[in-house]
Amino acid sequence: MGVINTPMIPWCQTSLPLDIQCNIHIKLENMQRTGSFKIRGVANQFARRPRGGHYVTMSAGNYGKSFAYALKLYGEKGKVVMPETAPVSRSTLIQSLGVEVERVPTSRLMDVVNRCVREDNMTFLHSYDDLDLIAGHASLGLEVLEVMPEPDVVVVCCGGGGLLAGVAAAIKLSGCEKTRIYGVEPEGACTMYKSFLEKKPVGMNGTSIASGLAPPFAGVLPFKLCQRYVESIVLVADEEIKSAVSALYKSGLVVEPSGCAAFAAIVGKKIPDLEGKNVVCILSGGNIVKDELANFPD
Repeated sequence: MGVINTPMIPWCQTSLPLDIQCNIHIKLENMQRTGSFKIRGVANQFARRPRGGHYVTMSAGNYGKSFAYALKLYGEKGKVVMPETAPVSRSTLIQSLGVEVERVPTSRLMDVVNRCVREDNMTFLHSYDDLDLIAGHASLGLEVLEVMPEPDVVVVCCGGGGLLAGVAAAIKLSGCEKTRIYGVEPEGACTMYKSFLEKKPVGMNGTSIASGLAPPFAGVLPFKLCQRYVESIVLVADEEIKSAVSALYKSGLVVEPSGCAAFAAIVGKKIPDLEGKNVVCILSGGNIVKDELANFPD
């Protein structure tokens, strides 16, 4: 499916602000095919399934875009069930690839998916709670180690937890036992944070400008892997995310709100003990249109 080994650049070679003395590299998944890391997991899911399937998934946009891209590439049929809170531009884009979209309240996402499985005999591909998907996302972690073999800290956005779980497992199981890996969630959609507190996967009807980080529940598999390999989950406010989008844009990087949570956490000094450390910041996606950028501060 043409997954790209995306660039990882030193922060010091950009005009981005930073008042912490450390060596930070930025992994540019906003330059990935389909505009986000999601294609990594989708490529592995489809590689491990027979052709001729009829699939359904739920997504706020980025997974749905990669899912639709795969369906078109392989000539297969499918449907994306989207939360009503997702930008309409995401729905339009997925539909332009020939895939049906149904928008529903976040609390009804799984009900509609289950109806499609039951009544239309469709196969459900999960957008974050799936072992093949997580293994695909792990490729990002391996690419990080090609550039920085022994990072001290890696900061990753977290929604349902698939990316965070894959990256954390790949890095820790590659022998980097001392690496601290942090997940970042919006304050208003902190399912993994609450799951860590309650020591089990939980759900919430969260809302955030970072709609891609507001799933109805934390994934069971991601939770288990994150519990084992992730240092902690930190939270950022929507205002911090908005400022991050603007700061990145001013420096020539187009990153959507969901894609810049890790950056927001670093700039907002939410990650402890970075002084003098080798740090990796994942910018996970860049699917944002011109009209949406107008909503962010100059």
